[in-house]
Amino acid sequence: MTKNDDSLFLNSIIDLCENLAFGRKADENALFNLTREGVAPENFTRLAEAFGMMLVKVETREFHRNELIADLQARNRELEDARRLLAEKNAHLTRNLQEEYQANRIIGQCDAMRQVVGLAMSLSNRPVNTLILGPTGAGKEIIAKAIHFNSVRCENPFIAVNCTAIPESLFESEMFGIEKGVATGVQARKGIIEEANGGTLFLDEVADMSLVNQAKLLRVLEEKELARVGSSRLMPVDIKVIAATHQDLFQAVRERRFREDLYYRLNVAEIRLPPLRERGEDVLLLARVFLDRHCANMGRPRLTLSSEAKELLMAYAWPGNVRELNNEMERASALTVGDVVTGADLSSRLLAGAGSAAPERGREQSDPSGNGFDPPSAAPPLSLQESERRLVREALRQTRGNKSRAAELLGITREGLRKKLLRLEQEK
Repeated sequence: MTKNDDSLFLNSIIDLCENLAFGRKADENALFNLTREGVAPENFTRLAEAFGMMLVKVETREFHRNELIADLQARNRELEDARRLLAEKNAHLTRNLQEEYQANRIIGQCDAMRQVVGLAMSLSNRPVNTLILGPTGAGKEIIAKAIHFNSVRCENPFIAVNCTAIPESLFESEMFGIEKGVATGVQARKGIIEEANGGTLFLDEVADMSLVNQAKLLRVLEEKELARVGSSRLMPVDIKVIAATHQDLFQAVRERRFREDLYYRLNVAEIRLPPLRERGEDVLLLARVFLDRHCANMGRPRLTLSSEAKELLMAYAWPGNVRELNNEMERASALTVGDVVTGADLSSRLLAGAGSAAPERGREQSDPSGNGFDPPSAAPPLSLQESERRLVREALRQTRGNKSRAAELLGITREGLRKKLLRLEQEK
C-alpha cells in the first residue's frame, strides 16, 4: 500500500472527526469502507472501528438529549398552561370576592349598619389604618374584607391573623419571618407582614397582644420596614392595617394593658359594629339568608320561618351575635322535619333565652282545643329542664299524640322519647 493510500485513509478519518466536531453528519459509508478487512492497514482499521464505536455512543447521547429536550419542552408547555390557568382562577376568585363584599351585599337595613357600611366604603380607598370595635361574632372580619376588596389593594393579599393564637415565643418569627440557619434545620421563611406586603393586614383580637409584642409591631408600623429574625437587612413593607377587638381598647390603654402610641397608630379611623340585639329586623333578614344557604348546602328544599319562630328570634338577646344566629339556622335546616321552621325546631338555649308570654299566647290561640302548653302567668326565665319539657309537649301536640312521629320530629327514637317522658314525669 502506497503513502498516497495511507494519506487517503488518514484524511477520511480526519474528515469524520471534523464532521463530528462541528455537528455535521458523519459519512457512514466511508467509515464502513475503512473497517472492511484488507481495505486499509490494521492500525487504520482499528482506529476506524474505535471511531465507529465512539460515533455510535455520540449518536445515542444525541438521541437521549433530543428526547430530554422534547420532554422538557412538553413539561414547560404544561407549566405554562398551569400558570395561565392559575392566573385565570386567581383573577376569577378575586372578582368573586370583590362582588361578594360589595356594599349592597352586606346584609343590614338598620341605621347603625348603614352608617357602618358607608364609613367602610369611605375608608376603603383611604391609606389609613382602621380600628373595628364590636362584640364577638358581630362580623368585624366581614367589614375588614369589605374595606380591602373595595380598595386599590384588592388585587393584593388580605392576610388575617388572630393575635391570641400566636404563642409569645413565636411572635417574631411568625410576624416578621426568619432567615435560614438561625437554628439547626431552620429554613428561610416569610413572615405574616411580609406576606401581606402591598395588601391588607387584619389583626383580629389585637387587644390580646402582649406589651412586648406591641412594641415590636409599633416599630414596623412607624418605620414601614422590618428585618427577619436572624437578619440585619431591613426590607420595606407597604401594608394597610385593620385591627379589631371586642374589648374597650381605650380602657385597656388607661389600665396600661395596651400601648397608647400603638392605639393611636391603629386608630386613625374607627368603626363600631352594633350587637345583633340592637339591629331590629336585621335579625330576620340574616336568618332568612343563613337558612337558605344551609338548605342549599344540605341539598334540601327551601324552608320558611313560622310566625312563632320569628317572634322567638326577635325576642332572643343573641349574646353570640351573627355567628350564633348562623349556627342556629344551620341547626334548624338540619333538624326541621317539615318545610316550616317552628319554635320546636329551635334550640333549647334560644327557647330559654327568649322565653316570654308572647310566643306562648300565640300557640294557645292557634290551638283552641286546649292541647297546647299552659300559658304562664308571668314570663320567668326557663330552665333547661322546662325547655325540654315544652319541646316534647309541642312535638306531641303537633303530631296529635303520635309518639312515633313526635320522636321523628325531635330527632330521637321512639324508645328514647318514652324514656324522656318517663324522666320528665318523675322530675315534676
